[in-house]
Amino acid sequence: MLRYKPYRALKNAADDWVANLNLSALQEYGKNHAPINVLVLYGSLRERSFSRLLAYEFARILDRLGADVRVFDPTGLPVKDGVSENHPKVQELRELSQWSHAHVWVSPEQHGNVTAAFKNQIDWIPLSLGSVRPTQGRTLAIAQVSGGSQSFNTVNTLRILGRWMRMFTIPNQSSVPKAWTEFNEDDRMKPSDLRQRVVDVAEELFKFTLLLRPQTEFLTDRYSEREEKLKNGCLLSQAEKLQ
Repeated sequence: MLRYKPYRALKNAADDWVANLNLSALQEYGKNHAPINVLVLYGSLRERSFSRLLAYEFARILDRLGADVRVFDPTGLPVKDGVSENHPKVQELRELSQWSHAHVWVSPEQHGNVTAAFKNQIDWIPLSLGSVRPTQGRTLAIAQVSGGSQSFNTVNTLRILGRWMRMFTIPNQSSVPKAWTEFNEDDRMKPSDLRQRVVDVAEELFKFTLLLRPQTEFLTDRYSEREEKLKNGCLLSQAEKLQ
């Protein structure tokens, strides 16, 4: 389990700004509910990945709020094809998505859009596995990092992907320009309005998830799927529909 929580290993514990955030009101509210499960995905395989560093900051905030946060490491995930369904990394990713109540997606912007490393992860999560919907009804927070000036191309694409995956994407979002200037030598975000926005987004995801989780079954009940169950006795996987 510790492999999913690398964000807890701090280079300098004295520099943990998240520990000093005033989150008491939301923490108390969260104590009246069962803990939420949050899956965090990032989109770079670089040794010092700013999307990973930002993903860890989101994880730390949500962890402090009382969520069970797990970060997926995309290293070793095969490129989406038709023969790697049983690859351990593919199964791991799908199981984490099924476990989750909420996602945080953080992608770098490359050539004006999401990276292949990030999109590959989403491509491996199917809309349906028989009666199981690995993303349907989950809440979603989106963020991007850029090497250059401010841009919203990537978060716009992430919002489209979230809708396509039948997720409830929260209104707020984070875009961090010139990301290499926003992190210190301990890989933590420097004080700024951008850092405050990250906290805002994490709080909003936490709130939306607590509010929507009890209503997920009602909100995701679809007429077409009820009809499919009546006709076939169950919901079919994509593969079964193609047979």
